[in-house]
Amino acid sequence: MKIVVIQGPNLNMLGIREQQIYGSMKLEQIHAQMKDFGAQNEMEVEFFQSNLEGEIVDKIQECYGDANGIIINPAAYTHTSIAIRDAISAVNLPTIEVHISNVHRREEFRKQNMVAPVCSSSIVGFGPFGYHLAMVGMAQIMNEIKAVQEMQKQSQATQEN
Repeated sequence: MKIVVIQGPNLNMLGIREQQIYGSMKLEQIHAQMKDFGAQNEMEVEFFQSNLEGEIVDKIQECYGDANGIIINPAAYTHTSIAIRDAISAVNLPTIEVHISNVHRREEFRKQNMVAPVCSSSIVGFGPFGYHLAMVGMAQIMNEIKAVQEMQKQSQATQEN
């Protein structure tokens, strides 16, 4: 199974910017941990980061027919991007939203979330560990989908007999 991890604006600056909020881990370290988890759980993991909204929309659309799920941190676009929201909705893939900080405890403008309503779930405030939780969550979602598909196959086989 293939999971695409999409990182939004300024996440390439992790480990440098506002360490009191985002911690000292660099994005490459987070991705390395995610890749290790993926390898242990038969998940191919692809990573993408952009500071540009249109590139993020394009990447989400590329996931259609190519990926089984998306883990996304839209960063600042969380609060403003109808385009990212619509792209997530359009591809109709299991999508887990991740935020390193607890956006609900921050500035008022960060409490508006355009993408959460179209995501399978959201993980906020666990720091970089939130990405690990998203991988665990995605593995669970994929196992549930697989179980439902197996049940449907068995039911169809029973009806044919």
